[in-house]
Amino acid sequence: MTPSPDPVRDPPGAARAAAAAVAAATGQATHDIAVVLGSGWGAAADPIGELTAELPVDQLPGFARPAVGGHPGTVRSVRAADRRVLVFVGRTHLYEGHGVESVVHPVRTAVAAGCGTVILTNSAGSLDPSWPPGTLALIRDHINLTGASPLRGPAFLDLTDLYSAQLRRLCQQLDPTLADGVYVAFRGPQYETPAEIAMVRAIGGHLVGMSTALEAIAAREGGATVLGLSLVSNLAAGLTGGPVDHAEVLAAGAAAAGRAGELLARLVLAVPTGHR
Repeated sequence: MTPSPDPVRDPPGAARAAAAAVAAATGQATHDIAVVLGSGWGAAADPIGELTAELPVDQLPGFARPAVGGHPGTVRSVRAADRRVLVFVGRTHLYEGHGVESVVHPVRTAVAAGCGTVILTNSAGSLDPSWPPGTLALIRDHINLTGASPLRGPAFLDLTDLYSAQLRRLCQQLDPTLADGVYVAFRGPQYETPAEIAMVRAIGGHLVGMSTALEAIAAREGGATVLGLSLVSNLAAGLTGGPVDHAEVLAAGAAAAGRAGELLARLVLAVPTGHR
């Protein structure tokens, strides 16, 4: 048997191999929309649509199983009316040590599987005291402070409109209460210091986290339209005088799961398909 391509040495080949395995496991040749569920978002998977297949991601070529609480590490094939949706319940983070290619491999697999829209979700710290835990916020742009990129060589990719203005307007029509801000991605796994949060404020950030930015770049490289959604899990370091911990992140996600799942369910039905 020929071994599957390695995501490090052959990212496109590895994504095609994984997409073929998804098609074989789900009985669905292609999918339309991909949703990546971050920390605390797991319960939002059920409302998206009718589950038709589910498998652990480490049964797919090139995938690393997430090692973080709140990230079960499964992929679902879901039917929502006439749309087929790939839902990744959990993600691999850069701080887990598997490398950039493992972080973006699920997104590249989704694009290879036909997904023209990639919806990235995360839990984030908020720099705005008026955005308490449980707030849902659209990502209008990001600042990548991870020190990494999924691009290789002189791949000068335009990110001017990385997070789709069309899809953000659509979300705001579905839920006019959504906040809107700039997400700042750190490498982690340590939470930010108060001084780092002061820096984020100075450079125009509203949300902080440890994911999403690299996946968004890889999705755009593949030609997909990108939407980002953050669930505020805590106020950022230095804003309350108290500590930040991962249990708080998961608790905030559980509390907001109903609203988040309802929004995603309505969103996947409203997203234009076939426009990649």
